[in-house]
Amino acid sequence: MKNATILVVDDDRDLLTAVTLLLKNRVKKVITEHNPENIPTLLSRNDVDLMLLDMNFKSAINTGNEGLYWLNRVNALKPQLPVILITAYGAIDLAVRSLKQGAVDFVVKPWQNEQLMAIIEETLANQKKGKSTKPVSVAPPMELIGESAIMQELFYKIKKIAPTDANILILGENGTGKDLIAAAIHTQSMRAEKPYVKVDVGSLTDTLFESELFGHKKGAFTDARDDREGRFEAANGGTLFLDEIGNIPLRQQAKLLTALQNRQVVPLGSNSPVPVDIRLLCATNVPLETLADESRFRRDLIYRINTVELQVPPLRARGEDIVLIANHFLKKYAAKYLKPEVKLGEAACQKLLAYHYPGNVRELQYSMERAVIMAEQELLTPADIIFSPIENKPGSAPVETTEAEHNLGELERATIRNVVDKHNGNITKAARELGITRAALYRRLNKYDI
Repeated sequence: MKNATILVVDDDRDLLTAVTLLLKNRVKKVITEHNPENIPTLLSRNDVDLMLLDMNFKSAINTGNEGLYWLNRVNALKPQLPVILITAYGAIDLAVRSLKQGAVDFVVKPWQNEQLMAIIEETLANQKKGKSTKPVSVAPPMELIGESAIMQELFYKIKKIAPTDANILILGENGTGKDLIAAAIHTQSMRAEKPYVKVDVGSLTDTLFESELFGHKKGAFTDARDDREGRFEAANGGTLFLDEIGNIPLRQQAKLLTALQNRQVVPLGSNSPVPVDIRLLCATNVPLETLADESRFRRDLIYRINTVELQVPPLRARGEDIVLIANHFLKKYAAKYLKPEVKLGEAACQKLLAYHYPGNVRELQYSMERAVIMAEQELLTPADIIFSPIENKPGSAPVETTEAEHNLGELERATIRNVVDKHNGNITKAARELGITRAALYRRLNKYDI
């Protein structure tokens, strides 16, 4: 770090100032530039070790995204120079494309300084060793939020399996975010620029099932007034996400299995098969052991859709992620309803952490939206937190936490202690191995009195 020269290119002058203040005492030299047109000159005149490059500029380059254009220019001028892309929250899909075109990593603004420093340190260390691997920190994909060990493990699995073409079965309770997981896998896959098609197959009748998935020809049934392309064809070259697959009857499962085995579909009213090339993602709230009952679900279909399975944890098992997600929704709905930003008081946080969330993230979202709308003061109290009456109707039993969930805190405590001891108390290295920020690790150290 101390001998490194870092070039930062961004048209936001305030950002350039902030990065300079962050890095000036940690590296040899920080070069900042707001005009990307000057990149070739700067690279020719300076021995740069690392570059931070914004993805969007107000320039004359008309490529749809200037960041990718300048990334390719830098790769041509300095093939060995590691480039970290700076991107806005809503442009993560473009950032993922940039990884395929030579960037070593990307950071989403606004970032946490500890996270940015960890990425820079790791990149420079790998550069010195001649490695091209990316940092080991695991960033949440898309809108997924979580610093808990259980979610970091899930993010790591997504990062590993997304670039493959493996069929994936996503398991988890209603409201846990299985659809976000599916979308994140597609966005980080080699098919990211191809179609992403979602179908709720659990709600389709027999006729609709075939018509929706395989398409139909004009006159195939009473209301078939025109030819219609099915979802398999619409997703050709891309990703097909079949949600609630555990709820389809056996007769529909047989038709689906045939299409997957043959990699082709036959539209209703036609005898001509249509070849399809799709990456299949499926999701269900039905436990895998229940699916394995052949009176309910074909075992050969399970093997076909389940090359890899992902288990999305219930919200009650995610510890302080609950507060992180709650704050995310508070900001989101304050902006949506043009309301002053509200914050959670300590007692309100404790109420959130003590609740069992039968409706999972979806229920927490409802509660935070209502709190923003009804808030009378800046600091929310327990009285402002009202959980869904749908999930807590009279006579309904609360969701029981499993023994594993009761022991989750002890497991996390032991894991953190072991990693911190392994690195002799070095918080930066311990946080990096755990896949969380330094700030998140400090919170856990205080929480578990380590």
